[in-house]
Amino acid sequence: MNGFWAALTSLGPQLSAHVLLSASAIALGIVVALPLAVWASRSPPVARVALGLASLVQTVPALALLALFFPILLSLRVIFGEGLPTLGFLPALLALALYALLPILRNAVTAQANLDPGVLEAADGVGMTKWQKLRLVEAPLSAPFIMAGIRTASVWTIGAATLATTIGQPSLGDPIFAGLQTQNWALVLAGCVASAGLALIADNLLGMIEKGLATRRAKLSLAGLAIVAVGIGAALFAQFGGGERDRVLIGAKGFSEQYVLARLIGQRLEANGFQVEYRDGLGSAVAHSAIASSDIDLLVDYTGTIWTNQMKRQDNPPRDQMLAEIAEWERQTSGTLVLGRMGFENAYAFAMREDRAEQLGIEDLTDLARVAPQLTVGGDPEFFERPEWIAVRDAYGLQFAEQRNFAPTFMYNALQSGETDVISAYTSDGRIAADRLRVLDDPRGAFPNYDAVLLVSPESASDAALIAALEPLIDSIDVTAMREANFAVDREKDKLTPDEAARLLADRVGL
Repeated sequence: MNGFWAALTSLGPQLSAHVLLSASAIALGIVVALPLAVWASRSPPVARVALGLASLVQTVPALALLALFFPILLSLRVIFGEGLPTLGFLPALLALALYALLPILRNAVTAQANLDPGVLEAADGVGMTKWQKLRLVEAPLSAPFIMAGIRTASVWTIGAATLATTIGQPSLGDPIFAGLQTQNWALVLAGCVASAGLALIADNLLGMIEKGLATRRAKLSLAGLAIVAVGIGAALFAQFGGGERDRVLIGAKGFSEQYVLARLIGQRLEANGFQVEYRDGLGSAVAHSAIASSDIDLLVDYTGTIWTNQMKRQDNPPRDQMLAEIAEWERQTSGTLVLGRMGFENAYAFAMREDRAEQLGIEDLTDLARVAPQLTVGGDPEFFERPEWIAVRDAYGLQFAEQRNFAPTFMYNALQSGETDVISAYTSDGRIAADRLRVLDDPRGAFPNYDAVLLVSPESASDAALIAALEPLIDSIDVTAMREANFAVDREKDKLTPDEAARLLADRVGL
């Protein structure tokens, strides 16, 4: 319980960012929905098209809708220039505003369609213009129904905004995603409680405004509106009240090792006078595009991931040659600086429980291919879409009875519980030794090497002070130390936070 309260009370920055994102998305949804509703109320074809499109948006999962705006904005940079942000607030705002559109639009159109014809005829009879009729008759009568739609949109938007974490926007999704990955349930609970509490507060305040409009009690509506305005103002002050700050943005993908390394880099920079901020939970493609476009400043990536996913290479050269070619490719295509190796490799490898592997007589991937049709394989959410999986599948003719996707942490739980027979493990993961797993050899070299490398964005590559602060991290971490730090976060008992594990890692390697 102490961990929960500590986590809950530390969510101030995420809460204020969540409030601003949700409020902005709802406001943008209102600005688009209300004029569209007026037009739709006067044109049945427009109503059908508008409501149809808004309904279609609702069928797209919120996570997919958020992710889709990243490539859209990236392509628009050709028109609007490099200053157009592709991660963070803008794509999250646009996606969530679309998500908020349907309930507001539907309620507004329905309210307009159900206005008493006699009242409208009376307005025409006294000589009101269309604008006067809209302002003095239609709007006041429709307002309570429109507010009901705004209430629904607000609850949906506040909930969906937690997913903005995946595209680099701070939100109350930060503790939820981090907690799920590291099995820190206090963090998950704190994020969920904060998000649910915010949604309930917003719903009640907007309900107060709705009731005031329905009963013609202007003071009640103004009181609710004033409280909403104060809350948004407090969030603005929390986010920007300290003035403009020049921060180094450190990206991290969605697994424990990345959280730990991001904090290790951040602690190193803070010790050298820099202010840092983290963008956690990014997918591989999003993270690499973000560093190449300078939407983040620093990222730890892996040579095999860049080689296969970004460069689309299928050959497997020696380690030093691969690194040199990656560094040159990054320099030529985007200006990203490959500062160097971190000192360890985190490769993909298939792993099984020792007793299960012994029972089936499996030592390597050739043996696995023989019995694969009887087995279930588990991988992280992106593994079975990666070129590495296709390469190893084709090299050994792997055909499993079933493929299942898990969050990286839960893959190991699934293996231990028998829900899967083999998983795509990470060789620097401490749970391999702790769970007594057998890592299967790859005699045909189908998997490339995965040296961890530190990438610096094109904008930050010329910052001599930043580079000098980062250089001691190069070739400083061996795989044993990394496994210990990873396991300190992932173990079930006496687990450390990524920040604590990063300090442990720094001590372990002499930083």
